[in-house]
Amino acid sequence: MAYVLTFLPWIVYAILPSTHWQWAALAGLAVAVAVIVRQRSAGYRPDALIIEFGSAVFFAALAVVAFSAPDSVLHSYSAALSSGVLALIAAVSLVVRRPFTLGIAKQSTPSAVWGQPVFIRTNTVITSVWTLAFAVAAVVLSLLARAGQGHSAGATLVQVAGFVIPMVFTNRYVAAVRTRASRATG
Repeated sequence: MAYVLTFLPWIVYAILPSTHWQWAALAGLAVAVAVIVRQRSAGYRPDALIIEFGSAVFFAALAVVAFSAPDSVLHSYSAALSSGVLALIAAVSLVVRRPFTLGIAKQSTPSAVWGQPVFIRTNTVITSVWTLAFAVAAVVLSLLARAGQGHSAGATLVQVAGFVIPMVFTNRYVAAVRTRASRATG
């Protein structure tokens, strides 16, 4: 559920009509801010909100562009840009050795395991898969936009796959790591 809330601004932006991208960007910004406020009120630390803060910055910038130049060519590439920005945020979190999933995982994991190499490695692998999924989606969405299909059913499927595939991987990988850990200790 944490991932759905984390990516809710992007989901809202993706499902709103692309003909009104200004309002979709503003809605994405409003949802990002609401998620940050909710998560901070629930005790989430800033390191658990890397994507959320990045989302707020992205949607603020996109809203400015969308309202100031509604006919911008950027509109056709907005889905690709969204996935590209998510890939960049995730990649930077890896480069600075603070995988964005680490903060999220800490919310449901005892603090005794936070410093364990397997916990850190698991989150590095998971964040790497999310980064790759976002990057691949960005490339495919760019190609679709260039072909005039940036807001097509195919583009929607690519966007959905860019979230669902790493989400499924995350669930399965965490389950496999837990199984291995319980076998090793049991």
